[in-house]
Amino acid sequence: MRTLTGVDEVRAAVGEHLGYSDYRIVTQQEVSEFGALTGDDQWIHVDVARAKEGPFSGTIAHGLLTLSLGPRLVRSIYQIEGMKMAVNYGYNKVRFPAPVPVGSRIRIGATLKDVQDVPGGVQVQLDFVWEIEGGTKPACVAEMLLRYSV
Repeated sequence: MRTLTGVDEVRAAVGEHLGYSDYRIVTQQEVSEFGALTGDDQWIHVDVARAKEGPFSGTIAHGLLTLSLGPRLVRSIYQIEGMKMAVNYGYNKVRFPAPVPVGSRIRIGATLKDVQDVPGGVQVQLDFVWEIEGGTKPACVAEMLLRYSV
């Protein structure tokens, strides 16, 4: 795990790939629970029998579920210390180039892309790429913005 302490160390790491998380399995239970929670119960996510005959030969994770796993996965890659507080400011771009079949293993890679001064602190842009083990395309790519109070 990489630890960056304070604004100066964060600035010095701009452009660096910070590493990869461990792989984790995407389960049908979490896909079904996500569908129930969000109201996205489309059959390609939750109807195992029907999805076997569908375009992906099985159920797939919701794109937004994949995206939402990001904060959990990146905790094993890096941490930023020496700031008063951090908040998720949002995402600039999010794309889902490849479906995530239930039962597959995914991981995330993180690159520290930019640091900008904002009132009371800094805004940090991280580029995330979710990979499917054995896949040829990423499951998700996103630019995340975090704001840190200093």
